Amino acid sequence: MITKATSDDIPALEKLINSAYRGETSKKGWATEANLLEGKRITLDQLEEIFGDKNNTILKFTENNQIIGSVLLTDKGEKLYLGMLAISPELQNKGIGKKILQEAEIHARTLGLSKIVMTVITIREKLIEWYNRHGYADTGVREPFALNDADTIITDQHLEFAVLEKTL
Repeated sequence: MITKATSDDIPALEKLINSAYRGETSKKGWATEANLLEGKRITLDQLEEIFGDKNNTILKFTENNQIIGSVLLTDKGEKLYLGMLAISPELQNKGIGKKILQEAEIHARTLGLSKIVMTVITIREKLIEWYNRHGYADTGVREPFALNDADTIITDQHLEFAVLEKTL
């Protein structure tokens, strides 16, 4: 079931997002950043800030009272920004991400928005291909990779973001 997360979900979201992106646990899934970055992907304080901004919505995918997927959606006025899509590593490749993307599109339409935009690290080719299969196209725009205080880059490869967009 996909519903809006609340601030009560912050501890579970922090655990899910960090386990999906970084560290040994994330390596159980195919969408890990563990070969590129170390450190926390998100902190409890950052999640509190996200919930404090009325333009942000976090959707959660819950099964058996456990949050196993989530995504951050930000109303940017003309388009919806989609970020931090996280699926429990051991449950990736089961269609959960696809369902969350579909719900994000419904959310965008509800807000009267006809485009969804996101950024993905350019060298994460398999992830970009996955988004391409779901209708997201590379705009050709690149943005610099910005480090969080908790990030440590562990690759020699240049990190930058590709901007992907889908018109609904």
